[in-house]
Amino acid sequence: MSTEDPVLRLTNISKRYSGTYALDGVDFDVRPGEIHALLGENGAGKSTMVKIVSGAVAHDSGTLEVDGVARAFTTPRESVEAGVAMVYQEGSLVESMTVAQNLFMGDEKVFNNLGHLNVVARELLESHNFHIRPDVAAGALGVGQKQMVEIARAVHRNAKLVILDEPTSSVTPEERLQLFLSMQQLKKRGIGVIFITHMLDEAFEQADRITVLRDGVVQGTLARPEFSRDRVVKMMVGRTVEMGRVEPNRAPEPTPTLQVEDVTLLPVVRNMAFSAYAGEIVGIYGLVGAGRSETAMIVSGIMKRRRLRGGRVRLNGEPVRFRTPRQARKAGIVYITEDRKASGFFSHLTIADNIYLGHLCGARRLPFLFRPGARTSIAKRFVEQFHVRTLQPTKATVEELSGGNQQKIVLAKGLTRKPLVAIIDEPTRGVDLGTIPEIHAMIRALADDGVAVVVISSYLPEIQALSDRVLVARAGSIAAEFSLEEADEESLMFAAVH
Repeated sequence: MSTEDPVLRLTNISKRYSGTYALDGVDFDVRPGEIHALLGENGAGKSTMVKIVSGAVAHDSGTLEVDGVARAFTTPRESVEAGVAMVYQEGSLVESMTVAQNLFMGDEKVFNNLGHLNVVARELLESHNFHIRPDVAAGALGVGQKQMVEIARAVHRNAKLVILDEPTSSVTPEERLQLFLSMQQLKKRGIGVIFITHMLDEAFEQADRITVLRDGVVQGTLARPEFSRDRVVKMMVGRTVEMGRVEPNRAPEPTPTLQVEDVTLLPVVRNMAFSAYAGEIVGIYGLVGAGRSETAMIVSGIMKRRRLRGGRVRLNGEPVRFRTPRQARKAGIVYITEDRKASGFFSHLTIADNIYLGHLCGARRLPFLFRPGARTSIAKRFVEQFHVRTLQPTKATVEELSGGNQQKIVLAKGLTRKPLVAIIDEPTRGVDLGTIPEIHAMIRALADDGVAVVVISSYLPEIQALSDRVLVARAGSIAAEFSLEEADEESLMFAAVH
């Protein structure tokens, strides 16, 4: 590890949103030729910090220096020109362009010489031991390969600092190894690396130093001789959150309502197996890339079964296969998405239309009959039942509502017909604190009504507040199971990263 002056230094950096600190007085630095891991739970402030460094977000106060020069980036382009390269988890390549075109975009001297472009691109990729054809479209690459192309592009642009955001969360084992080798090559070239990961094993293996963020505050920075799993886990958790808990009082049925048996969808789901009983809330905790949402989408017919490599799903003991979400809903399985804005509702439609469409999608018979009177009465009933704050459900659009009320609409839309199984993914993500207890009460009411409820959440206090049993997913399978009494934060976090 280099002992030179830092290529990046953050001093007392703060950022607030609506009066709440996302970052509060953060000090952080990266030296040339150093891999510095940035750890923290979801919502700890990691994303905000790297957005500031990469120019996507401006900081409110403090100092950001690159190579000793104070900077105040207002655009990502400014950070790139200063030598900062951001490799996003979801990628930033132009998928319709070839790998070579993506590598040299902006370099007109090379880009406009089509005969020379692929040759130079192949040489650049081979210098990193990346076995990727330069003439294929970027959209045809896997997640790991796309990140390799971005790393090669960063080196070509003479980046001084490369930020890797969860690079191994959705890659094959071979791509994971190649990404780690490329990180070591960056280190040898004297390039600083910020390595964001939830996996402690990866951080301990690759990093020279580890910094832990919690609730927007740096909890400490450890050098390699100080690395300790127990110490890092305690630094990552450590918060006190009061979320009302209703003690379970549910006798399990003899047969599970839902059984997931060794379901495999590589690379993210590997022999996933669990069950859920009528009247029970099963919490599934895990970190990014653990395969929880993918499993839910397999069970509910969203992901195509032809892509499965093994396993089966049973409903009330009988094997089931769903080609579409509507088939799953008709059978009694409903999935409440984690991304409400992208796929949870139709933002331009009224509240009443959204709720009634959910009701129609669960209908067992065709044709769908749109009945205005039924739409109004069903919408009114669920607006009242779910305490949606609106005066005119037949006129107000969903996009006009607050985040908490939008989430209530997503729940209402999925639950207009009582299901056998409700899989609810990140039920309170982006919801104001005052609405969280209301949503939790709705989920408990479902279980009290005999529904088998599966709650997927990355928020530990939520998992503890809702669950009768807690499962921990890691690397595509269930790594541990805890009773309510055993499910303390440290044990759950340890199981998620061990």
